[in-house]
Amino acid sequence: MEEKQTVKKNDFIEIKFSGFANEKIFDSNIEEDLKTLNPEAKSEKVIIAIGQKMLVPGLDKKLEGKELNKEYEIDIPSNEAFGPRDRNLLRTIPLKAFTQQKISPFPGMMLTLDNSLVKIIAVSGARVTTDFNNPLAGKDLKYKITITRKVTDDKEKSESLLKMFLKFLPELEVKEKEVVVKGPKILEGVIGMYKEKFKELIGKELVFEEKKEEPEEKKEESKTENNEQSH
Repeated sequence: MEEKQTVKKNDFIEIKFSGFANEKIFDSNIEEDLKTLNPEAKSEKVIIAIGQKMLVPGLDKKLEGKELNKEYEIDIPSNEAFGPRDRNLLRTIPLKAFTQQKISPFPGMMLTLDNSLVKIIAVSGARVTTDFNNPLAGKDLKYKITITRKVTDDKEKSESLLKMFLKFLPELEVKEKEVVVKGPKILEGVIGMYKEKFKELIGKELVFEEKKEEPEEKKEESKTENNEQSH
C-alpha cells in the first residue's frame, strides 16, 4: 500500500487555494474562481513555507500534517484570521486632506492612505470618517486548499522567501552553499536581517552583492553595439 505523503512545519509547498468570507471569494489562484474576482486576472504560482507566517495564522497552523493532492475545506475563526475589528482604527480626517490630492471621497470608496487600504465610511461637512481596519477584520473565513507538491528546488524556495520579505523579487543566484542577492547598496541592510532565516529554512548563507546601475551613456553604447552585431 502506497504511503500517504504529508507535510510538516518548515516544508516549502505549492498550494492552490480560494478564500471565502460570507460565502464570497476574496482571494484565489484557481483560474475559474479568480475570474469571478477579475476576468482579466492571471493565476499565479503560490509557494509558502509552513509555519513561517506566510498565511493567516489559523490556516498556517492547520496545514501541518495535511496530505498532498487532497482538497481540504478549512474554517478559520476571525481571531485566527485578520483579527477583530478595532474601533481605534476608525479615524476622522479633514476633507481638505482629500481635496488637496484631488480626491472626492464618498461612502464605500476604497483607497490607499499611509500604505494601508482604507474605506470611507461617511462624509459630513468638512470631515471624512475613515476605517483603517483590514476589510476582512472581524470575519470568519473559509479556505478551499490543495497542496499540489513539496518544493525541493532551492531557487524556488529562495524566491518565495524574498518575495515575502521584500514584496518584490530581486536578482538572485543560488550556489552550492550560498544564495546571492544582487541589487543597489540600499538593499544590503535589509538582506542582512534575513540571514538566519535563510540558514534555518534553506541551509545556505544569504549573501548580498552590490550591483551598480550602468550610466545611461554606457547603456546606450551597449544597445548600439548589440544592434550592430544583430545586423
